[in-house]
Amino acid sequence: MSVTGKIWALHLGVLVMLAVAQAVLPAYHANNLARIMVLAVFAMGYNIAFGYTGLLSLGHALFFGFGMYGMGLAVWQVEWTFFPAVVLGLLAGGASAAAVGMLALRTAGVSFMIVTLMFAQAGYLTVLYFNQYTGGDQGFAVEAFARQVFGYDLAQDTPRAVAAFVLFAVALVLNLVLVRSRFGRVMAAMRENEERSRMLGYDVFHVKLRVMVISGLYAGAAGAAFGVLFGYVGANFATVQYSILPMLYVLMGGAGVVLGPLLGAVVMFYLIDIASGLTSAHLLVVGVALVVLVLFAPRGLLGMVRERWLPWLP
Repeated sequence: MSVTGKIWALHLGVLVMLAVAQAVLPAYHANNLARIMVLAVFAMGYNIAFGYTGLLSLGHALFFGFGMYGMGLAVWQVEWTFFPAVVLGLLAGGASAAAVGMLALRTAGVSFMIVTLMFAQAGYLTVLYFNQYTGGDQGFAVEAFARQVFGYDLAQDTPRAVAAFVLFAVALVLNLVLVRSRFGRVMAAMRENEERSRMLGYDVFHVKLRVMVISGLYAGAAGAAFGVLFGYVGANFATVQYSILPMLYVLMGGAGVVLGPLLGAVVMFYLIDIASGLTSAHLLVVGVALVVLVLFAPRGLLGMVRERWLPWLP
């Protein structure tokens, strides 16, 4: 089998496994899997920026929050239905990433990380300040009419799981196509040697801006989907924690690997879930796990697999 055939067989096989898992798992774990897949889409967007292009951002909570509030406010204030509200959330994530990128990409390295963090924190404080429109730190529930799709109620377990799977499947296929395209190779070139890329004639600023927008679209789609599938929009989803989470997922699963965000999200989700049931110091357990990862698999779990056994893994 050719390398391309192996790549598509692997990723389609993962999708089949996820579909089967949703069908056979108990309701608790099926709901967890739906949540994981939505968060994995968020982490995919982060991986496009960080893992493939080298843009270490701490501002992705802003894009996730814009997607969630774009969808939620369209429902709450304007009474939009599911499809236009979710599309607005997706576009809000991309637009916010474009706005931040126009300014933040004039910096680099640690400065870029700090600027994106400042924008994310400003977005969080804005949500709190305009509490009469956003619900402040209390948030608000997504109206039931906006959670109806083709006659199915996304508040129910099975339709929610199917919707999360469809979102993840589309995001995964588009991600795979992107990183294997010519533009994907340009992204990797920027990550490896920005100056050489500039010497070859590539406009570094505009390439990175496009990457930021794509990453923001993923984050916005995940934020909108998370809000509508789980029925709640709140300021806690715009905190710095939601900028750190996708970074942890990507580092755990493998930066610059398409399936890395999914594996990282699964491992981190259940690590936190199990540890929190055993001790109140569950973040200490997470910290120890990350230290062990850095020591023994610095490229992440799938990064280690690619390095040792599957060099064709995209």
